[in-house]
Amino acid sequence: MTRFIANGKSCEVKGLDPATPLLWVLRENLGLVGVKFGCGIGQCGACTVHLNGNPVRSCLLPLSAVADQKITTIEGLASPDGTLHPLQQAWIDHDVPQCGYCQAGQLMSAAALLKQKKNPSDADIDSAMSGNICRCGTYLRIRAAIHSAAESPSGATAVALGDEASTIASEA
Repeated sequence: MTRFIANGKSCEVKGLDPATPLLWVLRENLGLVGVKFGCGIGQCGACTVHLNGNPVRSCLLPLSAVADQKITTIEGLASPDGTLHPLQQAWIDHDVPQCGYCQAGQLMSAAALLKQKKNPSDADIDSAMSGNICRCGTYLRIRAAIHSAAESPSGATAVALGDEASTIASEA
């Protein structure tokens, strides 16, 4: 049995091999299907989630590594009341998604970046996002959306709270 917190909710998974990738636990056991399987070798970034606030590739992370840890998926990025995270709104405003497959991982990497750097440069963004592949090539729109979210008044609050926002709200 493995216990962890996913999007602010306590989870308990029983009967699974501890080597099972977190990706499959999230999708198959918890129904968090926003996490996508892309390459299975940690190269594309589609499966990116936060582990204690840090971006990780869930396709490579074994279930045993997340015991008693906090995991945030794309489903946990918005506020519990449904208010979009400033990045999610910026993604919409800048028409970032085309096919959309990589976008959950892109957003999770961008959220981790803004948590570390409140006003990132183009070089900061390019570096932080380099592990996320977009087959549609929307990289310039992604960069513009990250800048937009960083500049928005609501962005400062969401970035400062980061992964704690969903945890605090669910405990209240």
